[in-house]
Amino acid sequence: MWDVTPPSSPVWIGVDVGGTKVLAGVVDDLGRVVRTARRATPGRRVDIAHVEDALEAAVLEAAAGAPIAGVGVAAAGFVDVTGRRVMFAPHLPWQGEDVQGRLGDRWGAPVVLDNDANCAAVAESTYGAARGSRSAIMVTMGTGIGGGIVMEGRLVRGANGMAGEFGHMQVVPGGRACECGGNGCWEQYSSGNALVRSARELMGQQPSVLEEATGGETARLTGPMVSDAAAMGDLVARQAFASVGDWLGVGVANLVAAFDPEVVVVGGGVSAAGDRLLGPARDALLRSLVGAAHRDVPPLVSALLGPEAGLVGAAELARRAQARR
Repeated sequence: MWDVTPPSSPVWIGVDVGGTKVLAGVVDDLGRVVRTARRATPGRRVDIAHVEDALEAAVLEAAAGAPIAGVGVAAAGFVDVTGRRVMFAPHLPWQGEDVQGRLGDRWGAPVVLDNDANCAAVAESTYGAARGSRSAIMVTMGTGIGGGIVMEGRLVRGANGMAGEFGHMQVVPGGRACECGGNGCWEQYSSGNALVRSARELMGQQPSVLEEATGGETARLTGPMVSDAAAMGDLVARQAFASVGDWLGVGVANLVAAFDPEVVVVGGGVSAAGDRLLGPARDALLRSLVGAAHRDVPPLVSALLGPEAGLVGAAELARRAQARR
């Protein structure tokens, strides 16, 4: 009896590689994630092969036997202007390795490599909150701050491929020490870490459910605890969000002054707070932006694609690269 099962169509796969997980997904031509696979990231102090083994396993599971048309990799690190090498990644062992070439050999398919925030910016501009705009700034708020720039419909990567590292703009000369070695960086005042720090500083000054949640030990405080407390109406948690939101607006005002985008999209874990974060940010943007009364101030909006934005954008970049070829 003849096998009349039609061959599987080639699939496009995006992979988001972070400090704790590898998330791979098949993405269709409408930006929808069809199927995903997840692996733990082995960490920075292991052999590079272990990290790449995790990527390979996740991609092959997501493909589910279908031929692979191309893979886009969104890496949490600095990617060089050629898109071949991860020059530095704080939570991964890559430092200057030819990641694109090695992964292409593993999968036998074209690979496109870029920074995770750049990939998220492409996704939100193509399928998400900035869809229809020609220019957009993406700000990703997690432990720190990353970002991406889209101008005239094209991703702006810069001379070294490292544009969009907004978190390390200095907003307070001589301010808080940053992990990058500088002082007063934006992400020290507006990020997941900044949210926790602000709440810790406020605890003890007034009653808070966070005292009970942490057993009075501020070192145990986490971002989700602050988010949950804010949702319950806790004053300390809400003040912490107001502080982080205010600094978010100050930094965004600098970006708007520099790039004049049509829209600013805020993504990442902290952005799940919605208007609790963006309300104070919008007020600070209007207050801080030069000439705000004489221009169209871009809307400051939440990202729509959530934690899959990086892999969606990576797959889109792979698809575009193939179209150019």
